[in-house]
Amino acid sequence: MASRENLDKMQLRQSYRNLWHTDLMSTIQADFPFCCLALWCGPCVSYMLRKRALYNDMSRYVCCAGYIPCSGKCGESRCPEFCLCTEVFLCFGNSVASTRFLLQDEFNIQTTQCDNCIIGFMFCLQQVACIFSIVAMIVGSGEIQEASQILSCMSDIVYWTVCACMQTQHKIEMDKRDGKFGPLPVMAVPPFQQMSRIDQPIPPPVGYAPQPAYGQPYGYPPPGSYPPAGYPK
Repeated sequence: MASRENLDKMQLRQSYRNLWHTDLMSTIQADFPFCCLALWCGPCVSYMLRKRALYNDMSRYVCCAGYIPCSGKCGESRCPEFCLCTEVFLCFGNSVASTRFLLQDEFNIQTTQCDNCIIGFMFCLQQVACIFSIVAMIVGSGEIQEASQILSCMSDIVYWTVCACMQTQHKIEMDKRDGKFGPLPVMAVPPFQQMSRIDQPIPPPVGYAPQPAYGQPYGYPPPGSYPPAGYPK
């Protein structure tokens, strides 16, 4: 039942219309200092970004943003700061992914095919490294053992690099939300039930200025103001 719900959530995210302000390939160039910070202090950055994604209101915090079975059952309401600290250190990958899903569901953001390929490559490399490690333990071959160590090292480097880029992508998206790239749009903190909107077919445009309907002409004057005075009808 839970796996079916997660599959439905993933399929719903494919219908989202907005894109990340910066894709994973461009995050290093977009904010190099923060990307370095996310690489060397990943859990601390994950804590900071989750709290910011919740508009600094920790009463909204749920373990892994409500996307795993134990969410809401870990005493988050009594000590949310401690629970979030535990999450980012013990379940770092889940904490990064949960913040990503939270932003996607809130702002109707889809992940590009290039980003999906990067994330998929990271997971595949980890699986291959794990398989080589198991084979090396069973066979006892020195060559396979050395190859498994090289693959494990490569998978760790790719994992931490991709996570750093993802966290930088999240930070830039929240900079956009908070108006750091231009005038702050008229917005309000969404109510608690809208922080995760995976059950709605088209989430409300919280945090972004309303977008014109597809096909609507831009720059046209309102009805009744055209043609101007003196212009023959």
